[in-house]
Amino acid sequence: MAKRAPEPEKRPGFFSQIKSLFRFTREAYPWLPWAQAGILVGGILLGLVAGYLIPPFQVWTLVLWGITGLMLGVLGALFLMTRLSTSAMYTKIDGMPGATGHVLSTSLGRRWQASETPVGINPKTQEAVYRTIGRGGIVVVGEGARGRLTRLVNEERSKAQRVAHGVPVTVLYVGHGEDEVPIADLAKTIKKLPKAIDKATMAAVIRRVDSVSQSLSSLPIPKGIDPTKVRPQRPR
Repeated sequence: MAKRAPEPEKRPGFFSQIKSLFRFTREAYPWLPWAQAGILVGGILLGLVAGYLIPPFQVWTLVLWGITGLMLGVLGALFLMTRLSTSAMYTKIDGMPGATGHVLSTSLGRRWQASETPVGINPKTQEAVYRTIGRGGIVVVGEGARGRLTRLVNEERSKAQRVAHGVPVTVLYVGHGEDEVPIADLAKTIKKLPKAIDKATMAAVIRRVDSVSQSLSSLPIPKGIDPTKVRPQRPR
């Protein structure tokens, strides 16, 4: 008998995602439920005031405005939770090996191409170097102790400059020291880089850099970060 095809994995529903996101965010911000309740009440009051002041005054219009205010309050509460969940995620992964790759591969958008896998790594210390390519050029990002990353970063920068001659190469270090970028500001810092190349040049640079990149399949990838645990799925 033919084996039955495995059933597709059931994805969590909308309300399940909302619940998971709420629990995750509340762990970092215990005052979240009170803030959301205040936003809901404020939205309802705002709707009632608008219904009372906007003529003609009727009971059913007051009810409709109250419902409108409630919906605005719900949207405001969800928006607050989403923003705080992002901040909580950055706080949780700050300092964890592999956090840089996770941010680069998920937070830069379509104008940048990056991988969660490092392009250079020290197997003993798990300090790693990552690379992303976009309209702002090539960005090399070091994760770990800056002093021990110098050789790996310089090697990756030299390789990028040799392969993509004329394309600006920016070096960033993730951390909280002087001239370092906190993990929460990494994506924002990269996106602020001025445009230096067009789309066609960007595609050519990606092909050239990939063609000379050494395979890292035999090197251990930094452990310690599981994006599915530190950042619950966003409601669709």
